[in-house]
Amino acid sequence: MVANLSRTEPSDNKIVANNSQKLSNFTQRHIGVNVDDLQQMLDVLGFSSLDALIDQTVPQTIRFNQELKLPAAQSEYTALAKLKQIANKNQVYRSFIGMGYYDCITPAVIQRNILENPGWYTAYTPYQPEIAQGRLEALLNFQTMIIDLTGLEIANASLLDEATAAAEAMSMSYGVCKNKANSYFVSRECHPQTIDVLQTRAKPLGINIIIGDHQTYDFAEPIFGAILQYPASDGTIYDYRNVIEKSHAQGALVTVAADPLSLTLLTPPGEFGADIAVGSTQRFGIPLGFGGPHAAYFATKEEYKRLVPGRIVGVSKDVNGKPALRLALQTREQHIRRDKATSNICTAQVLLAVMASMYAVYHGPDGLRAIAQNIHQLTATLAAGLKKLGYKISSENFFDTLRVELGNIRLDAILDAANERNINLRVFDNSNVGISLDETTTPEDLIDIWQIFAFTDNLPFTGEELNTLPNYQLLRESKYLTHPVFNRYHSETELLRYLHQLETKDLSLTTSMIPLGSCTMKLNATSEMIPVTWAEFGKIHPFAPISQTRGYQILFQQLEAWLGEITGFAGISLQPNAGSQGEYSGLLVIHEYHQSRGEGHRNVCLIPQSAHGTNPASAVMCGMKVVGIACDDQGNIDIEDLKAKAEKYSHELAALMVTYPSTHGVFEEAIQDICAIVHDHGGQVYMDGANMNAQVGICRPGDIGADVCHLNLHKTFCIPHGGGGPGMGPIGVASHLVPFLPGHSVVKMGGKLGAISAAPWGSASILVISWMYIIMMGADGLTQATKIAILNANYIAKRLESYYPVLYQGKNGLVAHECILDLRSLKKSAHIEIDDVAKRLMDYGFHAPTVSWPVAGTIMVEPTESESKQELDRFCDALIAIREEVAAIESGKMDIQDNVLKNAPHTAESLIIGEWNHCYSREQAAYPASWTKEYKFWPSVGRIDAAFGDRNFVCSCLPMEAYS
Repeated sequence: MVANLSRTEPSDNKIVANNSQKLSNFTQRHIGVNVDDLQQMLDVLGFSSLDALIDQTVPQTIRFNQELKLPAAQSEYTALAKLKQIANKNQVYRSFIGMGYYDCITPAVIQRNILENPGWYTAYTPYQPEIAQGRLEALLNFQTMIIDLTGLEIANASLLDEATAAAEAMSMSYGVCKNKANSYFVSRECHPQTIDVLQTRAKPLGINIIIGDHQTYDFAEPIFGAILQYPASDGTIYDYRNVIEKSHAQGALVTVAADPLSLTLLTPPGEFGADIAVGSTQRFGIPLGFGGPHAAYFATKEEYKRLVPGRIVGVSKDVNGKPALRLALQTREQHIRRDKATSNICTAQVLLAVMASMYAVYHGPDGLRAIAQNIHQLTATLAAGLKKLGYKISSENFFDTLRVELGNIRLDAILDAANERNINLRVFDNSNVGISLDETTTPEDLIDIWQIFAFTDNLPFTGEELNTLPNYQLLRESKYLTHPVFNRYHSETELLRYLHQLETKDLSLTTSMIPLGSCTMKLNATSEMIPVTWAEFGKIHPFAPISQTRGYQILFQQLEAWLGEITGFAGISLQPNAGSQGEYSGLLVIHEYHQSRGEGHRNVCLIPQSAHGTNPASAVMCGMKVVGIACDDQGNIDIEDLKAKAEKYSHELAALMVTYPSTHGVFEEAIQDICAIVHDHGGQVYMDGANMNAQVGICRPGDIGADVCHLNLHKTFCIPHGGGGPGMGPIGVASHLVPFLPGHSVVKMGGKLGAISAAPWGSASILVISWMYIIMMGADGLTQATKIAILNANYIAKRLESYYPVLYQGKNGLVAHECILDLRSLKKSAHIEIDDVAKRLMDYGFHAPTVSWPVAGTIMVEPTESESKQELDRFCDALIAIREEVAAIESGKMDIQDNVLKNAPHTAESLIIGEWNHCYSREQAAYPASWTKEYKFWPSVGRIDAAFGDRNFVCSCLPMEAYS
């Protein structure tokens, strides 16, 4: 029997907590290990109880020996009902606010088969491209769409939002421009949230932002770059060729922030001289969601391909010469370049980019043009009617947005009339309002708007009487979306089959566990996902009046309180819309704190070798100087080196970035001493929350000594990775840092720091996922999940240690929630590289763990609490079998070059076409384990030649004959 365990029901064989704690039914479904399996696993590890294991793993000095003050766990049904009550407090108005956000229609076939499909949303970033060809193809479609619409040569596979994409463009321009200027011109016609984010990002880098009128700016002060909005935020379509020529004369790069739907009708930025184009694809079928998640885009000239932020999908070939896709130019990644990285690669919205690309595939060029033409026609009709009513329109050259001059009409009278019809308008000032139309706008909406401005239901005209010729110049003449992929799948049958075809090429959590260390691929429960598509959350504009979003405000307040309790912090900001944004935000908060104390000179950031790989890039983006800290042979921070560096840089020390448990997979015993050393020298401690799944309910960053910590909600708190995004990375801070949390220029929310993301609460609509997870798990469930995550990692380490040495272990020979297995000896004994093992795992039906990071030649395994013992054993059996295959090479039984590992993965095509000339059988290649005969996941391509793709760089769709 298991000590101190009981079952919630006699017939239920699921795991429950110690000390007679009763776990919710949902917790028992979320946690994969049942009570009988638990005892077997503990027996393997030599412990009598789960708590005994935890006591030996987590330092007693940092244990949180209390119960988290969280609501009692709720059933899935009850939690959904409670969330529905909260959702109903939101008021879904028709929002004509614009500012880069528009209501749109998500085609049902895309909503059901991508957004709501775990085959798409539970996949991981495509770092193992042979089993990610489906989403890589969808992302290549996205890049092709952006290249065509913008008229530029290359595009990346998405960024977080339009404002941060603009900031990335500014940073890239700063690095490219050779004129040594440090000023950046920002048109006052840009969206205000974009200006806000640009100012936030410029400050720590010493960039001077010049906000002005592009029509009158005299270029007296040298600039390294400029950004222009197209169409402008007030709807005006400007001819920017003159200002671009003047900017280029100084050697400056020009970015155009463009609405992609307008580019179906307007001359694209690349054709009038832009160097970079950025924007949001939100209106391509992605719900408003009170601000996100949405996929931004970034396009530029090919000469800048190695400086492009984020990720680029490129075309290469596999070993058989078949076209194959993978992430291109990966030497840009910060895991490799660390403090030399130009941006943080974890800034993508893959799931949303896939949706946007499929929106374009479904509608095609003619369909997109028809949508744009209809919107413009309605806008022109609206303008004509407003003129009939005596109002003046600020510009006669527009696409979908009007700036209406009120004259003698009082603003509050207009807003009251709009409110009576559940309509939101944009307010420029007391005498000007904005109206932006979208795909969902109908002629009936125009009548409502006219009646608002007429203050009567009896209009002096009808829509049919109005003269509405197109009101824009710069008419587009070039073609776009000519590739067959955008001209074939226009029926639902065809698109459905295409989506399913791509889905089957990808390994997701629907196939097997994804044991990636530091990435925490845990269950994304269906009940957590359901509210994401509720209209009460999805159809709300991020700048809707607060009075209409009371449900969202309750959600935010509760989630902030719960996350504060879990972390031990006094304040939480939900604005950072990715883990990378959380890192950046946390460091900026520290930067602002030092500035407020007259210590702005503090700019040194200490980063141990055991820290998360994205940390150095984030520090550099904050204008900090990175100083590395050594680790000892057990993976712990070298305390003497830390003391020496802290002493050396005492006057300049800004922060220490530490991951806890460390990326080496250990709970460091000296973590409190580490924090104290930094504090003693005037620095602040930033804790990377990537490994928070090993802390919840057991210890708290705020108690340990951290001043700020970001939380990856897409890891610990169950928001899906979505194939590489969306993510959410809120930060928690100690009380002295609360005043320096992010603010926002459009929605006043306190905080002395400027905006970090375009929307005030980041990707607000997916916060419902974490809300559901916490309330269904309750305090006991969350704590038990952490314990089981630690148990599972130690079980895997124990089962595999005689085959692959565990590189780092804690004081008692245990690991945290992940472990690093050392495969470096295989290269010497059998010429087997780490990639050979990773690719061979595909033949067994598994995604590889994290490879060669944080230590080259190793794999980092994180099983999470959601996997069953059966699945853990299956994974261990696969790695053990692979070790036996390596042994066959070592003994000479298998050829050192022609073997199952060097030739992995094996596709079905490679087994049945042509002669079989290998020294091993087809069965050994394709069916290496019993379970592969019951269900076989087939990689769609063989091993990909990444170097070929980088030498022959292509980041848009190949012609169909390439696949012949």
